[in-house]
Amino acid sequence: TRLAAEPSHLKDVLDFASRAYRRSLSAAERDELMTFYRGLRTDDGLSHEEAIQDTIVSLLMSPYFSYRLDAAGSGEGRRPLTDDELASRLSYFLWSSLPDEALLQQAAAGRLHHSETLIAQTRRMLSDERVRGLATEFGGNWLDFRRFEEHNSVARERFPNFTDSLRQAMYEEPIRFFVDVVQQDRSVLDFLDADHTFVNAELARHYGMPTMGVSDDLWVRVSNATDYNRGGLLPMSVFLTKNAPGLRTSPVKRGYWVVRRLLGERIPPPPPNVPDLPDDETKLGDLTLRETLARHREHVSCAGCHARIDSIGLAFEGFGPVGERRD
Repeated sequence: TRLAAEPSHLKDVLDFASRAYRRSLSAAERDELMTFYRGLRTDDGLSHEEAIQDTIVSLLMSPYFSYRLDAAGSGEGRRPLTDDELASRLSYFLWSSLPDEALLQQAAAGRLHHSETLIAQTRRMLSDERVRGLATEFGGNWLDFRRFEEHNSVARERFPNFTDSLRQAMYEEPIRFFVDVVQQDRSVLDFLDADHTFVNAELARHYGMPTMGVSDDLWVRVSNATDYNRGGLLPMSVFLTKNAPGLRTSPVKRGYWVVRRLLGERIPPPPPNVPDLPDDETKLGDLTLRETLARHREHVSCAGCHARIDSIGLAFEGFGPVGERRD
């Protein structure tokens, strides 16, 4: 029975290799794998099971598994992507993962370059739950919240409600919002002016929203989020907290985030001799933060950029250092 099963094991190894390489194997590659296996059996005296194990190890050590060589290309100059390369690029962009069987089948049949097939596969993939990878990797890097789960600049003795679970909920909100925009084919303008958002119980409490029927494990869509001064990306706590130094708000950082991430403008770094603002807003003295920034702009080297950033950042002063509402 074991001997009779060996051919099916070898076929499974070849199928696994195609999956690991994220493309169809060439005839030469299939022959090379089988030659490697037979050499282990005849030359090294390994058992069938040991030879299969070593063959799988060789696949996992291959650069075709470890690296996305489709992204590097080959040769010089420009050339069209192959169907396998197109499948890999599409999958890693939309899912941040390898192509599934349906996509690989279309690539193997040479149909992925047909526009109707490409559009159909893209729509199928966008409706899949794995599109969360697009929200996390593309959205997270575009909007600069990808590493917020590690954010530790908040002074927790001042803001004891900023727990690890609240931080996780803040991180989750834009991901769910992004996925909803994509899967419901909403306007890109919803990122700015939507009147809804997504919360669990802990985030709802942070936003002053009712939590009836909501738990920390259950996320719901809040359609009237503007009643609580939320809705769209701008008032999400993840961005307000990420762009604050911990003990005070930062109109400069918040304004810079809007100008850089949402408006796509390039702002040069500040000159090295600019005095820093106090880390704690209780130490601003008799001046308000708005007045302090006005003095900051008196520096000739600062005025140009800060005139563009500060007015936008000051619009968020109704939100505290962890995105909480305040008067």
